[in-house]
Parts: sequence; structure tokens; C-alpha cells
Amino acid sequence: MTTATISPETAAPAAPIPPPPRSESYVARGGETPLIEQPIHAFLAEVAARFPSEEAVVSMAQVSAGQVSARQSTRLTYARLFRRIDELAKGLLALGVSKGDRVGIWAVNNVEWLQLQIATARIGAVLVNVNPAYRPAEVEHALRAARVQTLFVMPSFRRSHYVDMMRGLCPEVEEGQGGYARFPELRHLVVFDPESAEATERPAPGFLTWGEVLERGTTVSDADLEARAATLEASDAINIQFTSGTTGFAKPVVLSHRNILNNGFAVAEVMRLTEKDRLCVPVPFYHCFGMVLSNLATLSHGATLVIPAPHFDPADVLAAVEQERCTALHGVPTMFVAELELEDFDSYDLSSLRTGIMAGAPCPPKLMRQVIGEMGCREILIGYGQTEASPVTHITRPTDSFERRVETVGTNLPHQEAKVVDPETGATVPVGVQGELCFRGYHVMRGYFEQEEATREAIDMGGWLHSGDLGVMDADGYVRITGRLKDMIIRGGENIYPAEIEAYLLTHPKVAQAAVFGIPHERWGEEVGAWIRPRNGDSLDAEELQAWARERLSHFKVPRYLRIVDDFPMTVTGKIQKFRIREMVEAELRDD
Repeated sequence: MTTATISPETAAPAAPIPPPPRSESYVARGGETPLIEQPIHAFLAEVAARFPSEEAVVSMAQVSAGQVSARQSTRLTYARLFRRIDELAKGLLALGVSKGDRVGIWAVNNVEWLQLQIATARIGAVLVNVNPAYRPAEVEHALRAARVQTLFVMPSFRRSHYVDMMRGLCPEVEEGQGGYARFPELRHLVVFDPESAEATERPAPGFLTWGEVLERGTTVSDADLEARAATLEASDAINIQFTSGTTGFAKPVVLSHRNILNNGFAVAEVMRLTEKDRLCVPVPFYHCFGMVLSNLATLSHGATLVIPAPHFDPADVLAAVEQERCTALHGVPTMFVAELELEDFDSYDLSSLRTGIMAGAPCPPKLMRQVIGEMGCREILIGYGQTEASPVTHITRPTDSFERRVETVGTNLPHQEAKVVDPETGATVPVGVQGELCFRGYHVMRGYFEQEEATREAIDMGGWLHSGDLGVMDADGYVRITGRLKDMIIRGGENIYPAEIEAYLLTHPKVAQAAVFGIPHERWGEEVGAWIRPRNGDSLDAEELQAWARERLSHFKVPRYLRIVDDFPMTVTGKIQKFRIREMVEAELRDD
């Protein structure tokens, strides 16, 4: 690009020329702050060095060594957290974890999850996030799709017995490490109890413990650790997260240091986070919301991460905000609804709240007004994006008008491009015209792990990631999401792909056909509905089928509205018309 030079002598004074009004639905947003071109740990270690004595993380439900009451919380300063990260990173090296190896974690929110996230980044391993709600068939798919080589698991949480499920999938585990028929690349299974993570006593034969990993790490020198760190680049793959795709099964999204560090940092900048802020995080770490918008956003600015509980509980969240004087709160809409609906909501002191993010599902304007007015979270923001985009592409700003903050998802972040295109032609549509929202920039994923065809379907030749979502952009670049091209159900922030549920339902011996669809729900946004046609001559009970599904699917995927039918509305070509089924079910629910 060239620029013409006008000397002061020849330049005539003139009023500033306003930019022409935007006519196309396209925005390329620059940024005053350059992109971070460091690996995650290198950047965060510099932050930790600036704030060594500040609290980095507080876990309300975990007990530190020497504590006698479960009501006491684990608290780690930046200096202590990063010492623990180095100890764990050395342990991973001692296990033989190489750069690019996949290290999975199957657990709820805790300090160890956070440590493993940064320790894997420290040595260039790829952290694989496994949903703690997964049942055996789902975790088997995840471990195989990402070719996980080391897996960290909790013993159990509530009704999920992780060690028992892994023993069922790997019956060879009691005979020693490695050599699993279902997972030929899996070398190490590591179990840790957040209440006693550093213990070395094995709770199950064949599993290593967190404490044993740390013990092995004592044989690795600081020089060895730094030598590995010196090989890392910002563009290296660092994370695999699963998102539902057109195949009907969760697809492994590969993200880099550059992807997620810059996204978390940029979101924290919009939130105006500093080392004085304390962010309460009830959203799960396995999801981009928790791992990037919470963990990395907080650590990149020297703020404090507050974990209110291992799993979402509205009373625990509000208690944490009050006790820790949290200034920020994250959550999906259903979390905020549950918090506002507590009978003793008015008894909590939430006066410390200033900001936060509501994302993961459509955010009703009425709910935004309640969070601002009743919770006092005056700078609450709406975020939008997808896992393939690291995840945030659009977010409102604290300075936006109230109408824009409650009716749009804001504008794109710095160093990102966004456009709205005609789904049929791919042409950019005029401002105010509905089309498919597309993104380009540092935040676009590297691709789906070992799935080139699926990657090409998601990212076009020009580098544009196609969201599958319909939206409208205004002249200032603000976007309203109006619908979805993809047949996706979003329940309480969880993306659910109907084909995956249909595939499992069809394994029932009495099921001939299954149609799964979303039904509007006041609390969850959407619930899962299903119509089932049994095999000829078979009788099938809806409650029996739901009970069967609960043993095989995560709780949020089990159909809540399930009907046994003789046939389906069909097209002339023999395809099930799900839109007609939805209309019929919605009409029946209204009549009820």
C-alpha cells in the first residue's frame, strides 16, 4: 500500500471527512495492541512475575494440605501456581510426553484441571478436553478420534464413576500400563482426587496417581524443561476440543497457542480486567467458555480466578461472589436464570459485581435487564462465537447503548474479519440483509484433527470459517443472530447434534426410525424432542426408552419429549420433515 505526501505549505485546512456508510455486511477490525506471538506459558509466566503474591486461583470446594474443614478453600498465588505448573510439566516429561502428544483430561472444574491446562502448554503437548458428562460410548469416541496417549481422570463425581468406566473400556488396565485393545495409542492412565491430588496411593490397579507423576518429575532438570519450552512456537497446536458436526458425532477441533491466548486476552481487554478483578467461573473448563474466556482471560491480566464449585450450583455461585467479593461473573443464560430464581436471592450481597459475560446460547433481553438491574452487574456483556473460532468472534462493549447490549451480540474483536453472505451464492449481502455469518483471522481453528474433508467443508479456500448461523449486520458492524442453518439444538449452552442422538437410539433393538429435534423451552432455551417408530410387530414404551438412553447418553442429550409413532411426515423423496414435527409438537404443548 502506498500513501501520498502533502506538505504543510500546500495542504489546505479542511474538516475531517467522515467514513462512507457501510453498504456491505463486512467488517475488518484492526487493533492498537499487536497480537501475542508467544506460547501460552511464556506470556503467562511474565504476568505471574509481575504479580507473584497476588491470588491466581481460589477453589471454594477444595481443601489444601493441612486444612481440616471442607469449608476452607484452596488458594494459590501466582508464584505458587506457576511452581506447581512447572512440577507437573516435569512429571509429564518424565512420562515421556513429547511435543504434539495428546493428553486428555476427564474431570469437573478444579485447580488440577487448570494446572494441567498450562503444564501441557509449557511442554507443547496438546490438551484434549473430555466432557465430564460423557458416558462410555462417548468417551470412547473422543479418545479414539483424538488418539489420546495419556489420560487424567477423577475417580468419580456424583453418578459418574470415571475410573470404573475406564476399567470397563480398558479391562487390561489391571495387568499394567498400555496395550489397550480399544485404544492402541493410550500409554498412561492417571487418576487424581481433587481432595488429595498429591497422594501416591493408587485407588485402582493399573492407574498412575498425580503424586506419582510429580515424583517422577523430580528426575527432570530445569534445563530439560527450558530446552523443551524453547522449541515451542505460537502457531503450534495446543488444544483439542470437541464440537458437534455434520457427521452427527463430536468432531475434534484443533486450536493453537495463538488462537486461544489472543482470544482470551482480547476478551479480558473488553471486560477491562486488571489484577484487582476477581472472576467467578461456574462454566465448565472443558468448554471454550471456561478454558479460554475464563482461565486464559483471567491469567493473562493478573486477575483472580474463583471456582465456586466443581459443578454448577446457583447457591454456590452467589455465595462465592459474596464471600470473595467477585467483580465479574460468567455464565450461560440458564445459569443466570437459576441464580435469579433462588428463593433467598435477595439475601446475597452482590454489590461487588461490575462485569461478566453471558454467552453459549441466545440471551433474552429480559434476562439481560434482570442481570443488570437485580444482580447489579452493570457492565455485563453478551458474547458470541463457536469452538472453531477459539471461541469469541463478537461481543458487546460496556460503552454500547443499552439497546445494543441486549438486542445484539456486538461487533467482532480486534484483528478479526466478519461478513454475512448469501448461503446459496457465497456473495456478501448488503447491510440489513440476513445471511450466513463467516469469520476470518487469527482465531480460526487449524482444522479438525485428521479430518481434512470436514475441515474443507468448514473453512473455504479464502480462509473464511462458515458458522452455519444466520444473522443480520447493521451499518456499524453490530450483528443480530436470527437463526441457524445447521440443525443444531442448544440446551443451556450445550451444543447437541440430533444425528448423534439418532445414531444411539437406532442401536436399540426395537427402534426402526428416529427423528430428533429441538423444542423451545423457557428455562433451557431448547430441549431435546424425539419421535420414534418401532420395528414392525414390536411394542415400545417411551419411558422405558428414556431410561435406556440415560444409561448411554449424557443427561442433556436424553430426549425429554419422546413419542412412539407409526409414521412420520415425509417429503416426496422420502425424507423426514422435522420442521413439521416441531410445529406439531409445539402446537400440542401450547394446547396443554
